[in-house]
Amino acid sequence: MSERHAVSLRVGVDALADFPERIDVRSPAEFALDRLPNAVNLPVLDDDERARIGTLYTASAFEARRLGAALVARNIAAMLDGALAAKPRDWKPLVYCWRGGQRSRALAHVLNEVGWRAMQLDGGYRAYRRHVVAQLETLPSGFRFVVLCGLTGSGKSRLLAALAAAGAQTLDLEAIARHRGSLLGEFPGVAQPSQKAFETSIAAALGALDTSRVVFVESESKRIGRLQLPETLLACMRRGKSLTLVTALAQRVALIKDEYGLRIDDPVALVQRLQPLAPLVGKTALKRWEVLAAQQDWDALIGELLSQHYDPLYTRSLQRHFSAGSACQGETIEVIDTSAAAIAALADSVLAMAESRPLSMAT
Repeated sequence: MSERHAVSLRVGVDALADFPERIDVRSPAEFALDRLPNAVNLPVLDDDERARIGTLYTASAFEARRLGAALVARNIAAMLDGALAAKPRDWKPLVYCWRGGQRSRALAHVLNEVGWRAMQLDGGYRAYRRHVVAQLETLPSGFRFVVLCGLTGSGKSRLLAALAAAGAQTLDLEAIARHRGSLLGEFPGVAQPSQKAFETSIAAALGALDTSRVVFVESESKRIGRLQLPETLLACMRRGKSLTLVTALAQRVALIKDEYGLRIDDPVALVQRLQPLAPLVGKTALKRWEVLAAQQDWDALIGELLSQHYDPLYTRSLQRHFSAGSACQGETIEVIDTSAAAIAALADSVLAMAESRPLSMAT
């Protein structure tokens, strides 16, 4: 294939919608950090092979290219016999690597020689990453956000899920981050994505929403676990209308026990997870919580965690961003029952209210 023909088979990020099937030929380690939505990983060089070629290149570029070509050819042959064997004649995949260079060009060339209409992403993943960064600076300002506020355990996440089930537009940042945002908010057995993958997922989620309809989202601080929210998105959320849930402490304790997956069967591990709070709450409070954990008095322990740590922090945040003196004011709803049926009924009424009396952005 001539260089001129190869160039003609490249497309830019603005054409991504035309290529739902995407092949990431980078190594598995590169793929794990971030990738285009819905991409599958078919590496032309695996992690060890890529490292081997990189090391060899410093000694002899020619030998590195020779060995690299042999490895790439073998790996592409395995793809044709395996993962790609059943692809139809009219298959039209998008192929990309780190910067749209030799790795993606090699696979795209072979696929086109077979008879498929493969395209190479111009600029590769790096071009897509720049696209994501640009989207996160512009997309959020096009939406009217309704921000679900409330103290930890008030039922915000349940209401957001119920709103989605009722047909509302939602942006579930904690689901994307795989974390509930607090010290004890890890999803059991689930690692958080990389920062880049987090941002990619947010951009994809925003891109799928309708700007003519409100978007419900939970109030968040700047960080969810170890991940940081895009600044423009956070600023736009804080200019949205707030809907604050007020829920009794006993109900909040019960909800946290039910949803947070606390290892209450392992008091020692639970106390270890609380250690980072020592500078904030003091050693005396931490020692008392250790005693409560040993006694398996979970209601008392969670109640004190909320009242002495989480509630003061969250209250200050709400006052700063959603109080009467802030740029955004909203409404308050008392939540008497946090059961699934009650939250579903609440979601229906909230959605009806939003549709009949739009909760528009504050000015």
